[in-house]
Amino acid sequence: MQGYRAALLRFLPDDTMERIDDALVVVDQGRIADAGAFDAVAARFPQVGWHDWRGRVLAPGFIDVHVHFPQLDVIGSPAEGLLPWLENYTFPHEARFADPAYASAMAELFLDELLRNGVTTAMVYCSSHAASAEAFFEAAQKRSLRMVAGKCLMDRNSPEPVRDDTRRGLAQSQFLIERWHGRDRLGYAITPRFAPSCSDEQMRGAAELADAFAGTWVQTHVAENRDEIAWVAQLFPDARSYLDVYDRLGLLRERSMFAHCIHLDAADRARLSASGASAAVCPTSNLFLGSGLFDFKAAAQAGFQWGLASDVGGGTSFSPFRTMLAAYEVARLGGVTLSPQALWYRHTLGAARAMGLDGLVGNLSAGYEADFIALDARVTPLLARRAGGAWSLDEWLFAMIVLGDDRAIVDSVVAGTPMPRLAPPSRTG
Repeated sequence: MQGYRAALLRFLPDDTMERIDDALVVVDQGRIADAGAFDAVAARFPQVGWHDWRGRVLAPGFIDVHVHFPQLDVIGSPAEGLLPWLENYTFPHEARFADPAYASAMAELFLDELLRNGVTTAMVYCSSHAASAEAFFEAAQKRSLRMVAGKCLMDRNSPEPVRDDTRRGLAQSQFLIERWHGRDRLGYAITPRFAPSCSDEQMRGAAELADAFAGTWVQTHVAENRDEIAWVAQLFPDARSYLDVYDRLGLLRERSMFAHCIHLDAADRARLSASGASAAVCPTSNLFLGSGLFDFKAAAQAGFQWGLASDVGGGTSFSPFRTMLAAYEVARLGGVTLSPQALWYRHTLGAARAMGLDGLVGNLSAGYEADFIALDARVTPLLARRAGGAWSLDEWLFAMIVLGDDRAIVDSVVAGTPMPRLAPPSRTG
């Protein structure tokens, strides 16, 4: 049992945030045993020693509900839109993940990058190669991270080096589920990449796997790009909409995460809400690829769950600060103002709920797993000045969103264990 003394950010039962300027978080066997005002918690645990992190602010670790592990090296690759970007950059690079040694090295780098940016839980796409998923799970297990991931299923309309066989892809997915799902803090997401790359048989098989293995997730993409939507309409002429393709094949369900959800109509949004599925909102990716603007007002009216996501490598940064800022700007273009607390919620506790992990991660309260970060607003002169002059919690949070980056994440604790501080990679040339 050990403690951490610092300021504290956490969510209250009404999902608003509170800040306690002098707090103590007590961790026991990977979970939070108590958290609150220092004097009160210290009196309840007089035997516990504590790390003196005063000057920092403890906050729940960020949760990224949609990110591609094999796309680390295609961030910032210019293209005219989603489909050319996939063809010219993504698929050629993902072919390299058939090599277990390459996949392993990239998994280490990818997870280090998440942690450097304060992300302690994520929902992750591997490539279509079973070796990439093996490498990812092994690296995540070594760090005791709570991660959900899966190998892509894609048996058509894709280059041969990344295309899998219909039945072999499903068999590999089942093997990976049996090997990794529920092992330590890991979960498996059955991952039909997107409808154009998957046959009806493969998507039905994916739904059957989800039925057969309770507690697994499903993740895929929907309604991201207008050219993509037109392609889906040609491939599935009997479907009412892109989302309806998945619904007819049994993939629209609880624990399904649909990335993007930009070009949905009212019927789609109502069905998404009724199914219990969730949306991954990816603002930096949608802006970078010119895909469109997520409709925050319509999402609120429909009432479906959603969380924020980096969508690296279509997304342009691992940083939750960049993602929250982009979400704020996109919402403003749609006439909606997302408060700083609401933005933070959608990248922590709200994201956990969208993933079906409520009560496990996303908050700093007794009973939650002890995944949290230490923030320091003094890491740059401008951030220190702006945050130091904040007159409310919302102003402080928004200063962090607008001016913060990975330097502001000065420590992270995963399953109760402080992680080594990761310095930015050295730059040469």
